[in-house]
Order: sequence, then structure tokens, then C-alpha cells
Amino acid sequence: MASVAASAAKPRPGRPALPPEELVAVPVRHWGRWISAVAAVAALAGLIGSLAKNANLRWDIVGDYLFADLIFDGLQTTLWLTAASMAIGLGVGTLIAVMRLSDNPVLYGIATLFVWVFRGTPLLVQIIFWGYAGALYKELLIGIPFTDVTFIRADTNDLLTPAVAALLALGLNEAAYASEIVRAGIQSVDPGQTEAAHSLGMRPALTMRRIVLPQAMRVIIPPMGNETINMLKMTALVSVIAAHDLMSNIQDVYASNYQVIPMLMVASIWYLALVTLLSIPQAWLERHYGRGTGHHRRSPLARMFAGASLRLRTTRKKGER
Repeated sequence: MASVAASAAKPRPGRPALPPEELVAVPVRHWGRWISAVAAVAALAGLIGSLAKNANLRWDIVGDYLFADLIFDGLQTTLWLTAASMAIGLGVGTLIAVMRLSDNPVLYGIATLFVWVFRGTPLLVQIIFWGYAGALYKELLIGIPFTDVTFIRADTNDLLTPAVAALLALGLNEAAYASEIVRAGIQSVDPGQTEAAHSLGMRPALTMRRIVLPQAMRVIIPPMGNETINMLKMTALVSVIAAHDLMSNIQDVYASNYQVIPMLMVASIWYLALVTLLSIPQAWLERHYGRGTGHHRRSPLARMFAGASLRLRTTRKKGER
């Protein structure tokens, strides 16, 4: 084996050996990728051109309503509904996930029933149910069960306004899905981590907060980021109970001016802009919690610039030779 390696290291006769610093790595050219990329760009340009020239889109109406006060009022409702619903979903979902991992059969049963109900019924049905809960209970009473002792009495319609009903529906529905994401993240952590923490005298709650959850974040963050983006779009469903979100205000406008397509274009532009902004912190969190693992990768933009710089250096070295 040594003689074979030595003979392979020797330069071929008649061809001088290049110094190590002059060896140039030439990347393989994938012509199929370039052809498919050109075809995709051409198709995209054709689609954009047809939309830009389509007179039925009424770009003048899109421009008039894109930054209207009514649209910004709806955006505020959409954003706070998204943030508050995700906060409720993540908080309640983490509690439900811990209950489902508990050895207590009562806690496990209640958590499983919660997930079964809210994940098994459509979100639109839940929104309508909370919006019209006054038809089921005219008054909400809080007191001692099976007695006449009442601590709080309130009219259901006064308490469950459209915004509160939308918040409850979105938050509790998200909690069912978030609980499964958190549970999967917790179960992905090696049980030896928990055993080691317990051997050091750490209590279960402290072990969960300090040891398990930080390691589970690398599994939780990607799907939870997708849930946040999905929540932003799901807020459009609360328009059925007139919660005055972005889609509700859009519907109010095209119900009066009958310009459905231009107003839907306004809504699409704003949803796309908000989703793009939410994708930035999601990508940063994924890279942050993925450090030190095989899942840690640079962003596509950084990889594109790195590939371009490599090709530029290769071309320069060829020119110098």
C-alpha cells in the first residue's frame, strides 16, 4: 500500500508538478440547473407581465386603498390578534404538553381530551361557536358547582365581544397544535439529561425550564415559526364574526364599491409583506439554536454570495496563470 501511495504522489513524466498554492478547484457546471432556472425566470416574468398589463386588476384602486386608514386599522387588529393568540397558544400549549407527558392519568386524560376537541374540529367552526356563544349561555356564572353561590355574573354578549371571541378561538386552537410541537421537542431530548439533572438535586420543574426546554428549542422553533406565519393568515377567518381585522375591512370595502379583485390584491400584498417580515426572525432563531449541529446552515443569500465569490476567485487565478 505504501508503494502504491508513493507512486501516486509522484508527478507524471513530462508534466511538472504544481505547487500546492497554485492548485485551483474548478466547480462542476450543472447546465441543467441553469436551463431550468432560465425557464423558471421566463415563466415568472411572463406571469408578472400579464398581471401588470391586466386592466381588470385596476391598479389605480389598489394604489388608492393600499395605504388607506381603514387598511391600517385592520392591520393593527390582525397583528395584535396574531401576537396575543400565539402567546396564549404557546403558554397553554406548553402546559398541555407537560400534562400529556405526566404520569398522572387525570392530567394526561384532560390534556388528551383538550387536544382531541380543538384539533379535531375546524377553526372556522370554533370561531363561529365563540362568536355566538351567547345563544348557548346567555349569562356566564362563576361560583361553587351545584350550589346557588355565585362570585361573578356577566352577560355573555357583553363579555365575548367579536375581538375576544376571535382571540379565544385562535389561541385555544393554536394551543392544541403547539402542545404537540412542544411535546415532540421535549421527547427529542436525551432522557439522560433529565436523569443527570435529577442526580444533581434539581427539581423536575427546574430541570424542565433550565435543561430540557433550551435543548428542545432547536426542534420547536422551525414548526412554531410556521405556526406563527399560519396564524397571521388564519386571522382572516375572523371576518365571519366582524372582528374588524384586515380581511374584515377589505370585505367591507368591496361590498360597497364591488371591486373584489383589486381589494383582494391589496390584502394579498399586505399579507405577503407581513409574512416576509416574520420569516426573518424565524430564520435567525433557527440558525441561533442550530449552532453546533449539522442543521446549522447559512442563509440562502449568504450561500449565493459565497458561490459567486468562489467563481470570481477561480476566474482570477485562471487569468493569472
